[in-house]
Amino acid sequence: MGRVTAAATALFLIVVPACDDPPSTPNPAGIDPSTVNTTTDAGAVATPYRIALVMKTVANPFFVAMELGARKAERDLGVSLVVRTVAQETSVEQQIVIVEELTAERVDAIVIAPGHSTRLIPPLKAAQDAGVVVVAIDNRLDPVHAEKIGLERVPFISVDNENGAYQSVRALLDGVEAESRAVILEGIRGAANAEARRQGALRAFGEVPWVAVVASETANWKIDEGYDVTADFFEAHGTIDLVFAANDMMALGAVQYLQDRGLSHVRVAGYDALKEAVEAVRTGAMVATIDQRADRQGYLGVETAVRLLRAEAVPMLTLIDVTLVTQDTVR
Repeated sequence: MGRVTAAATALFLIVVPACDDPPSTPNPAGIDPSTVNTTTDAGAVATPYRIALVMKTVANPFFVAMELGARKAERDLGVSLVVRTVAQETSVEQQIVIVEELTAERVDAIVIAPGHSTRLIPPLKAAQDAGVVVVAIDNRLDPVHAEKIGLERVPFISVDNENGAYQSVRALLDGVEAESRAVILEGIRGAANAEARRQGALRAFGEVPWVAVVASETANWKIDEGYDVTADFFEAHGTIDLVFAANDMMALGAVQYLQDRGLSHVRVAGYDALKEAVEAVRTGAMVATIDQRADRQGYLGVETAVRLLRAEAVPMLTLIDVTLVTQDTVR
């Protein structure tokens, strides 16, 4: 695993980050759990809807928090939640297989954080054709490709990733008055949220003429690749002053590289507000991160699936407000 220490890796595999409770009311959708599924044979006992939550790897605490929100919705709404994850952030083929398996199992709904914005569309179309409700969270499915394939009316729940990255980089740039060189650690290319964060970062950097972005490369959302790509940046470009990482796992990999090399002058900003990143902000190892409410996304994904199964109207786009986390807000 690159040059990241085993202890650091183990920390991320076991941590369950604290997250705000989703809605404080026990049943924000007003759904009677005893009547969640009324499509049973006459005289049969009603069974709860079976809803699958398909995520990326739980080695990233962001998705642990997402499951916590979905589990709260499971309790509040009286559904049966099936959680499926993949081995790595880049395991798109594994996610495709999971969707195919869930379709064959005839779950009622799939709530998915897609690992790729186009490659998951065909299996999700097959699921929809089989009568499975589909809801996307966290990463948006490409609307043009979805229309071409025939995937219709998939609600999307997330945040404004472009704006969140913009806010993180503006905090990174606060007080930077001398000529500086910046780099960007991107997420998985082909994922809409990764591209939106890259664009938001570039917009913010572009507003400060004395800052030059000298490199932008993917580290695939991973801590070890964040370490290694940061090392490559310094080898190729020498002096670097600013690092924006499109998620906190990559940011923490960059922070470890900088600490290993004694490069305390380099400023780092991330995205996700993982517990370790918030602590890094508190101590000054990072400048900022963005809380995008993974728990809330998980909760609303399940709630939206239930509403669709009950033939209720739902918004096709729900954007949750992000919060900028800096030293001033974590003291």
